[in-house]
Amino acid sequence: MEIFAEIKEIGDAYAGGFSCGLTMGNSGTMGRFLKQEETQESVTYSGTDGCVLRVKKTPDNDALRVQTSFTNGSDRVIELEMITSFAIRDIDADLVHRLQSCWSAEGRLRTESVTDLHMEVSWNRCAMRVEKFGNTGSMPVRKYFPFVALENSKTGHVIGVQLYSPSSWQMEIRCKDSEKLTLTGGIADRDFGHWTKKLAPGETFYAPEAVIARGESLYEVCDKLVKAQHPMISPIDDHMGILFNEYCTTWGHPTIENLKRIADRIADKGIQYLVIDSGWYGTADAWWDQIGDWDVNEKRFPNGMKEVADYIRSKGMIPGLWYELESVTHASRYFNATEHLLQKDGVPLTVGNRRFWDMEDPWVIDYLSDKVIRLLKECGFGYLKVDYNDTIGTGCDGAESLGEALRRKVLATQRFFEKIRREIPGILIENCSSGGHRLEPSMMQLCSQASFSDAHEIPSIPLIAANLHRVIRPDQSQIWAVLRAGDSEDRLHYSVINTFFGRMCLSGDIYELSEAQWKIVEEGMEFYRKASDIIQNGRTILQQYSTASYNDPTGEQIVLREWGMRGLAIVHRFADSKAVGVPVPAGAKILAEYGSAGNDFSAKAWIYEKQ
Repeated sequence: MEIFAEIKEIGDAYAGGFSCGLTMGNSGTMGRFLKQEETQESVTYSGTDGCVLRVKKTPDNDALRVQTSFTNGSDRVIELEMITSFAIRDIDADLVHRLQSCWSAEGRLRTESVTDLHMEVSWNRCAMRVEKFGNTGSMPVRKYFPFVALENSKTGHVIGVQLYSPSSWQMEIRCKDSEKLTLTGGIADRDFGHWTKKLAPGETFYAPEAVIARGESLYEVCDKLVKAQHPMISPIDDHMGILFNEYCTTWGHPTIENLKRIADRIADKGIQYLVIDSGWYGTADAWWDQIGDWDVNEKRFPNGMKEVADYIRSKGMIPGLWYELESVTHASRYFNATEHLLQKDGVPLTVGNRRFWDMEDPWVIDYLSDKVIRLLKECGFGYLKVDYNDTIGTGCDGAESLGEALRRKVLATQRFFEKIRREIPGILIENCSSGGHRLEPSMMQLCSQASFSDAHEIPSIPLIAANLHRVIRPDQSQIWAVLRAGDSEDRLHYSVINTFFGRMCLSGDIYELSEAQWKIVEEGMEFYRKASDIIQNGRTILQQYSTASYNDPTGEQIVLREWGMRGLAIVHRFADSKAVGVPVPAGAKILAEYGSAGNDFSAKAWIYEKQ
């Protein structure tokens, strides 16, 4: 197995073997490059025209961080149409693991054999076999996560990769001359993502990072990839604090009166954050039509947002505020400010009722600095929820290609995240994109937490929440328990136990809950605090389920996560389920338990200690 890199220059030959349009790998460009030097830290290839292709390799705990760079050492402008972040050849594997993702159904494991993918080599080794997948647009976790793992089922050896790419990306699995596989990934190329990049003499381009890990199981490899993520956790957010988000309480109608009522009701519950979601701005009830203006709704908050932020702090909690800062919807006064909006083919890029700010435009950055950063600072908000509810698609005007313009605009968004952090030290940023559409590592490392999904009340929440252990840190994965006055004990246990897969966030009918219902919730909060170090630091060693449907799940799910000698076991029962015993290692001592998995759509959790 060898780690290397590939590029494709416009004008050079494609590989042949019936592969043109499927892959740009094995191109004529690479025929001009020879390996010049290889160390533990890097591999360097030199071209006949003075160009340099380099792969930097940096150990990261039990994983390897890889970044490819290309330097134009020639005396002419070079235009690339493909560059890999990583490439690995001679992988002996027969199974391919991917993670599919749809709205409110993120992270589903898809495992296929090489033969099912029709990736066996041709009889005379003349035809290239290619399996190519990825995503185009500014929602990088849509259809697939930027993740793949290849497994040899005979030896149990697994190699997995995560791409750090916030915009269009691709992965390729190839074979031609051998049954061993080549795996590559990086920016979505010209064929897949309409990407080209011009480089002047002396200019260097850096592809997005990738992290590679190897192990003896998919669980082990995923744990190594996740532990190689190094997010910028706010200093106030290092201990698994509990949140309350009012969206499923007010449904987009927050007011000074109902937020004071919420704060009063939860003030003594040990909740760290109270987050005000959408609907605090605008002049009409249709707040979704006025995204982009960010004028405080004076009917709902006649004294501005500082009054409500101060009140939340007076109750011992940190106030949070929601924005969708990159978008402009059709009732905004800026919807036709075309000089500051993204364009495609010379007209404003419109998706549904949305347009998008040009985040490379200095005027836009000044405007958002005033409307977002200044308001947060002046009012004393310590928490910012950044939502993003549609995708730019293939790309936009503003560079030599649609894909390159998209890449630049999304990187500009990330720079604005960094600006927020600089100007409001210690602020907690939540990464949300219609729930989980931006759960990729480069976005996650800019934030303390993330919305795991928009699946706030559906029965498949435990499936989705457990799926995400493979790709993001559970202590960043914010999972909602929406509490309803009509909930039975089983339903309350089910909802609260969902949050044990990550970070607990409460919402719902908190005014109408009975004392008995609050007792169940508070017992769950206490159990969560006892399990928080396992959630935060542990390793998931089992996710076992049988359902094929997320809309109508059946059977049971069992998840085990361990840290040192202690572990957390979680059981959820769906429709047509069977009774499950206590799923802990033999001889383990039960330290705490919560819930009652006695029938369909019930759940139970245990903290145990191995002897």
